[in-house]
Amino acid sequence: MVSCKTQFLLVFVYLWLWWTTCSHVISAKHSLKPGEKLNSKTNICSENGIYCISFSSSTGDCYLQIVRKRGDSWSVWFANRNEPVDAESAVLLLDHSGVLKIESKHRELPIILYFSPQPANNTMATLLDTGNFVLQQLHPNGTKSVLWQSFDYPTDNLLPGMKLGVSYKTSHNWSLVSWLTSEIPNLGAFSLEWQPRTRELIIKRREQLCWTSGELRNKEGFMHNTHYRIVSNENESYFTITTSNEELTRWVLLETGQLINRNGGDDVARADMCYGYNTDGGCQKWDEIPICRHRGDAFEDRLGYPSTNMESYLANSSYGPSDCQDICWKNCSCIAYSDYDGNNETGCTFYHWNSTKGTNLASGGMKFRLLVKNTDRKGTKKWIWITILIVATLVVISAFVLFLALKNRKLLFKEERRKGMKTNKMTDLATANRFYDVKDLEDEFKKRQDLKVLNYTSVLSATDDFSTENKLGQGGFGPVYKGILPTGQEVAIKRLSKTSTQGIVEFKNELMLISELQHTNLVQLLGFCIHEEERILIYEYMPNKSLDFYLFDCTRSMLLDWKKRFNIIEGISQGILYLHKYSRLKIIHRDLKASNILLDENMNPKISDFGLARMFMQQESTGTTSRIVGTYGYMSPEYAMEGTFSTKSDVYSFGVLLLEIVSGRKNTSFYDVDHLLNLIGHAWELWNQGESLQLLDPSLNDSFDPDEVKRCIHVGLLCVEHYANDRPTMSNVISMLTNESAPVTLPRRPAFYVERKNFDGKTSSKELCVDSTDEFTASTY
Repeated sequence: MVSCKTQFLLVFVYLWLWWTTCSHVISAKHSLKPGEKLNSKTNICSENGIYCISFSSSTGDCYLQIVRKRGDSWSVWFANRNEPVDAESAVLLLDHSGVLKIESKHRELPIILYFSPQPANNTMATLLDTGNFVLQQLHPNGTKSVLWQSFDYPTDNLLPGMKLGVSYKTSHNWSLVSWLTSEIPNLGAFSLEWQPRTRELIIKRREQLCWTSGELRNKEGFMHNTHYRIVSNENESYFTITTSNEELTRWVLLETGQLINRNGGDDVARADMCYGYNTDGGCQKWDEIPICRHRGDAFEDRLGYPSTNMESYLANSSYGPSDCQDICWKNCSCIAYSDYDGNNETGCTFYHWNSTKGTNLASGGMKFRLLVKNTDRKGTKKWIWITILIVATLVVISAFVLFLALKNRKLLFKEERRKGMKTNKMTDLATANRFYDVKDLEDEFKKRQDLKVLNYTSVLSATDDFSTENKLGQGGFGPVYKGILPTGQEVAIKRLSKTSTQGIVEFKNELMLISELQHTNLVQLLGFCIHEEERILIYEYMPNKSLDFYLFDCTRSMLLDWKKRFNIIEGISQGILYLHKYSRLKIIHRDLKASNILLDENMNPKISDFGLARMFMQQESTGTTSRIVGTYGYMSPEYAMEGTFSTKSDVYSFGVLLLEIVSGRKNTSFYDVDHLLNLIGHAWELWNQGESLQLLDPSLNDSFDPDEVKRCIHVGLLCVEHYANDRPTMSNVISMLTNESAPVTLPRRPAFYVERKNFDGKTSSKELCVDSTDEFTASTY
């Protein structure tokens, strides 16, 4: 028989083995091992207990966060700041494939913190005493490699060891983003970034530049009692801070736009005091400032009881205090604002002057922010009168010049009528290169039954006063916003920027052109609006944005399989053929590029942006201009260097675009060790070596037709030949693309290609995935 002591020992050993092999028990140390979970009742602390990571609730929502435990506890990092989870069921899991994720009962899909296409064995997630949560892979030789770390995804805190900047190898950006409000950690309005080109820190509010530090020339130095270091090499460029004593240095970007040094209590930046008219303390000037606001006007904290007859409310879950301040600042009748918290929504309460009942701002009571006007302007009165005198003189001179111009125009018009010059409106536009009167333009297009004429109030309502949240992008014409018409129809609204190099000619050009053109691969114009200096076009809304949004992004490019890409190539070619051959006039687009190809809900392409297009009678073929407009990299050599354009100029641009769609890379993204080599040159050299398939986007894997890809590359090289006469017409292009046999004509050396000596076939890509907005548009007069 087994003794009681032996039985007890066996039970103890069994329980110990069960405890050590259980996959759902949290490690007693500072790491999470494969199969282990962290739930809302457990935590992991760093080796010396300086930091702990756990689930905690804020305003009813649950977040996974890292908290510093030394001294006063404060959060330094959030894993799911924009995706709160259920507190009772939330778990952080490191599975046996090396996937680090947050799961919750009420979420259909987990929040993936790290995922590798190849399962990673022998992993461990460790919280370090620096505050960095690191997922590492342990190798048989005893070494470790970092798979993922929280320092690469900072929230609103900058700790020593964190980076602000960009990795050129991965195109990953490191930046801080403020909380939405002091209580809600969701992504807020302000971001702190490092600008490698100008070597300065910048703060943006909703992508509008508010503050810059100015150039930091030294690689190391002190800034607001903080030691900093700048690293810049071929792999990365970043700004980081260090701790020079036992007390931790920490920078925090607040929801108001303040950047503070928590260690020294200093303000590193006061972006909350940047109102757009000055450069005090690093503030930047803005293009548009309300005429009712002046230098020195500022919002200040007050306590009181604002009269309810002056109130207006705006409930919006994405608005923080800085958004309320910006809206009030732009509204000349707004004198104060406060946070609005009704029905579990955030937003703003605004207070306006009431000319009949006045205001009632008492002492004590609720907290709000009052706009205090700067009344100290005595020294400016003299300059005001001088300015008025100068302006009055200019007005008189301008009126006289305008009188002479109108008189000459009237005489010219009579002479033209006498000679019997009769041209239809399309032909007149084809040769136009002059200023059109806005009033005439508006009267002309109001007669068209197929175009809506929207008033300016409707446009403001549709775009929520051109809010940044509705902004879709920025082009040479100006910004484009998403809008919703009173009928519920979604539209894209293009607004001519006051700083745009395009003017009324281009506006009428695009308005006239797109209203006359009807093709499934051309964007549809729905209407327009003219209000004072505002010139606005209303288009059908393209839910899938533009081609460059997907094509040049490492992740999004995987959504474009070869079938979709070939369909896009065919659609673009059909649209260009219509412009060149089947519309009433021959139309040359002159600015074909990936960002001007929009995608509908089925990823079908539509050519857009006809502001730079030129028209000819069908019997005409070539034009010349001294005003070179378009985008470098897509311009044909004869147009870029001589100003000569034709349908073959568009064919050249199509060829560049075709090679970009095949490769997933921009024409200017390649270089070798000796000198620059663009995508065209790279494709040409691979073609000559019989290795053209190496040009193909690696994200396509094996899901493509090799013969179809080779045919596309062949056609692309034919389109970018140096001499215009050697390039095919769009009719021939479509015939070659749709014919399963290879094109008969062999390509010759393309334009803008410089032969390299001793080429070994090795090239690299400076940035395989580039920013789609990084284009250089030419406009030469």
